[in-house]
Amino acid sequence: MEHFALGHWLLVLAYLTSVVGCALGLACAVQARHAADPRHRVRWLVLAAVSIGGVGIWLMHFVAMLGFSTPGMPVRYDIFRTVLSAILSVVAVFAGLVVVGGRAKFGWWRLALGGVITGLAVNVMHYTGMSALRVKGDFGYDGGLVALSVVIAVVAATAALWFAVFLDRLALRLLAGFVMGAAVTGMHYTGMAAVRMTMDANAPDPAGAEVFSFLFPVFVLAAIAMAVPLCAVLMAPAVSPEAAESGVEDAVAV
Repeated sequence: MEHFALGHWLLVLAYLTSVVGCALGLACAVQARHAADPRHRVRWLVLAAVSIGGVGIWLMHFVAMLGFSTPGMPVRYDIFRTVLSAILSVVAVFAGLVVVGGRAKFGWWRLALGGVITGLAVNVMHYTGMSALRVKGDFGYDGGLVALSVVIAVVAATAALWFAVFLDRLALRLLAGFVMGAAVTGMHYTGMAAVRMTMDANAPDPAGAEVFSFLFPVFVLAAIAMAVPLCAVLMAPAVSPEAAESGVEDAVAV
């Protein structure tokens, strides 16, 4: 099997896709923490979950999978499990963000728990998405590398949430997007390194769709979907330094 059949530039594209989705989602999460109306808070968290879970994690995964191939043999994807992986990703990220960004006051334990849930969301999406993979043969995983992929996602996701929530500078919040993008991309390729395949040239061709057949319309939908949180973040009032400082003090005190 090959992971970079289209070239190593695909790794850069996948990483940047993740960075954009994660950075925008984390910006929405910051707005949620300082929203006075609970309904507005939930809306911000939904936008954050769609941006991070749908674009930063799910779309990044399938961009990276464009480079996956089994030379001379077809690769297909089960559409139901592919869609399920997207739903699980968004829902799991939403759960993590509710813990971290659901209120203005929270303690370090909420950051840790939110980081664990959000990091596990990356893994849930990846391995559910991989369960949609259909090849001429069977595949399993190296347990050690799977465990490493979980640790990478959880640690880096926690660090990204810390950057985004506790630091009020725009540059540092953008850095949070790069950190979380590294978590998602690093977890993905660690998880792919864990794959162990046994191919059978005599097996029937697998059923399902080619990744190119559904990824282009997904790109279009993602671009449209990203326009909503982007416009919302740009139009939202800036979080005052006093509010951000108060949030940090509250977190330290709890």
